[in-house]
Amino acid sequence: MDRTPGDLGALSTPARVAGEDEGLSPQELALATRNHGLPLEALRYELTPPGLHYVLVHYDIPDTDPDGWRLTLGGRVLRPLDLDLDALRARPAVTRRVTLECAGNGRARLSPRPVSQPWLVEAVGTAEWTGVPLAALLAEAGTAEDAVEAVFTGADHGVERGVEQEYRRSLPLVTAADPARDVLVAYAMNGAPLPPQHGSPLRLVVPGWYGMAHVKWLRDITLTATPYTGFQQTAAYRLRQEPGEPGEPVTLIAPRALMAPPGFPDFMSRTRVVRPGPVPLAGRAWSGHGPVTRVELSEDGGAAWTDAEVVRDPAHPWAWAAWRTTWTATPGLRHLTVRATDATGRVQPLAAPWNRGGFANNLVQRVEVLCAPEP
Repeated sequence: MDRTPGDLGALSTPARVAGEDEGLSPQELALATRNHGLPLEALRYELTPPGLHYVLVHYDIPDTDPDGWRLTLGGRVLRPLDLDLDALRARPAVTRRVTLECAGNGRARLSPRPVSQPWLVEAVGTAEWTGVPLAALLAEAGTAEDAVEAVFTGADHGVERGVEQEYRRSLPLVTAADPARDVLVAYAMNGAPLPPQHGSPLRLVVPGWYGMAHVKWLRDITLTATPYTGFQQTAAYRLRQEPGEPGEPVTLIAPRALMAPPGFPDFMSRTRVVRPGPVPLAGRAWSGHGPVTRVELSEDGGAAWTDAEVVRDPAHPWAWAAWRTTWTATPGLRHLTVRATDATGRVQPLAAPWNRGGFANNLVQRVEVLCAPEP
């Protein structure tokens, strides 16, 4: 399925870590213009407008025609399915509010920096996704006794580290077929058809998992009797300290809290400016391991902490929670820091968890704020 033609290796170089004091390359800047994060002031929206939701496209946004689109479901099934969009829409649909975060969010804050899409902290968004539960489709097709994984193939085609491929990922069948996991074959985002950059006309939505699992432009689901070993599963999206080691797979989202920046910004540095006195602070927090139970704020870079109020909506267990507090600003430069704790006891770290791919870096957010009197 994934193949390595002879001379593509020279074109598509191996993964690497940036050298000491190495700046962003033109290639990284090109990736940053193609892929965009959430403007942090948009944390004010409970549902992220599609144009502000983060986007990561591995290869190209494919030229897809909804009128002729088909989804096949085969492999180790009893009754293979071949469905067009009308057939999918005719099945019972559900809508789930889900927070998506890129597995590489925070990569650019690592030192040394893994060379790839240079995310800071903005690779996140929350939307309401409408579609057919994957568990229902799998039940309709019937799974063979020896099926262990579901492999999902998208229409985007490219080459990565010398390997020509369609974007393809798998999920354990116990996850894919579990109705409680709410995995969706989605055809709508925030009540409208999927935009091209978000997977039109079909995509996978896997609540609680990092974005690499949410295969866009979905065209095929194949059940297999052995674990899938394609590029995106075993070469990419692994937590490695050294090249060549197998590493641990990237799966569930680590806890993170983000603050909507207070006051107003300097254009270049993005340092915030506020006036002395009470300053409302608010943001969002989430985790794929369980609900966020605590958000803490520090005004001195993490030496002392105070609790913020966390507001969760039990109707949307896969979506971020709101948090809010009031900070009394006094003149001077401050470094506001915010961190989340989830129900499993996982806490955002004060030091970045380094790995060669730059994945799952949920280092606390630090926001530089200048409190200055009125001019």
